[in-house]
Amino acid sequence: LHADDDAPFAALVFKTQSEPHVGTISYLRVLSGSMTAGADVHNATRDGTERLANLAAPLGRERVEVLRVHAGDICTVAKLRNTHTNDTLSTRAHPIRLPAIALPEPLVHFAVRATSRNDEEKLQVGLHALHDEDPTLEVHLDAETHETILSGLGERHVEVALARLTRRYGVGAELAAPRIAYREALFGTGSARGRHKKQSGGRGQFGDCHVTISPLPRGEGYVFVDSIVGGAIPSKYIPAVDAGIREAAQRGVLAGAPVVDFRAEVTDGSFHSVDSSELAFRLAGILAFKAAVAQCRPALLEPIDSVEMEVPTAVLGDVLGDVSSRRGHILGTDSAGPRMTVVRATIPRAELHLYATHLRGLTHGNCRFRARAAGYEVAPAEVSARVVEAAQKAQQETHHG
Repeated sequence: LHADDDAPFAALVFKTQSEPHVGTISYLRVLSGSMTAGADVHNATRDGTERLANLAAPLGRERVEVLRVHAGDICTVAKLRNTHTNDTLSTRAHPIRLPAIALPEPLVHFAVRATSRNDEEKLQVGLHALHDEDPTLEVHLDAETHETILSGLGERHVEVALARLTRRYGVGAELAAPRIAYREALFGTGSARGRHKKQSGGRGQFGDCHVTISPLPRGEGYVFVDSIVGGAIPSKYIPAVDAGIREAAQRGVLAGAPVVDFRAEVTDGSFHSVDSSELAFRLAGILAFKAAVAQCRPALLEPIDSVEMEVPTAVLGDVLGDVSSRRGHILGTDSAGPRMTVVRATIPRAELHLYATHLRGLTHGNCRFRARAAGYEVAPAEVSARVVEAAQKAQQETHHG
């Protein structure tokens, strides 16, 4: 690319700002070519077309409307429909994608919720507007815990963003530690009968199935086997038994966490020519699963993260001791120059909330930290008991509420 007005147009969106009564303002750096106000340009990053309306040159807090921008200019454009920070605007005849600005990864994660249920929609709109302005703030919905997770570079970063949210959008919001997505696994085999029978005037409900539950190797998922012979259960009701087992497994047996990696085999059962239905067999499948799993020695699995941190060698002992106190396992250490050491470890995710902040304090701010999901391991008995007790308490509160 050359900073030449006669070259094909190319500009990088390096900043996005949301203003009341105006909407979204995009800041562009024109690296090549020139473009007039009102012209259509190509968003090469998202393969869309945008119109450069309200083209202006920023001067402090003011913006001065201009009719044309040239190579080397910084300008603003209002109300682009689907253009965000790090997108490239060019021409369709000469599409080009400029290198994106490298952004640091978020280090702290919070669950965020509106203090008023009526503000939930405004909260989501405000959070996504904040992300557009500051891409190092990340927002996503955790599919397992159903929490909105707000991630940033530090506690203060997230707190300032929340204050901005309240000030600009009038949304009251509160932060909490994210819930941990536990799993439940089986370490034995069990067989049980699930029988659902209901008679209350008119047509009743009847479903009866025998199910054997057995564990599978980690990562194998769920396998359903139909071993019915002789029509003990009509084939049209077998998928309902499967659906009931899936539903019960999703609810868990210990702490409400999904049961994973198991085989369910339906071996026998009975039906009624009038009262049997898909609903009755689904409920029978749920009952059979619950009864069989009680024999399968269920255990709680907790998520483990792989952690890599670069710390001063002078405080290495303190860091290693801290990792051990968090039930972590040191995988190895490597030299990273004369005064720095890289530590690789695995630590349970439940022990990592705000760990980046703690590590900064431990190393006087001289550190780098990164965590990645590494899998699941069986939780120690005391951890499992604590999680199960908390889950039961929450369930009781919900039930009474």
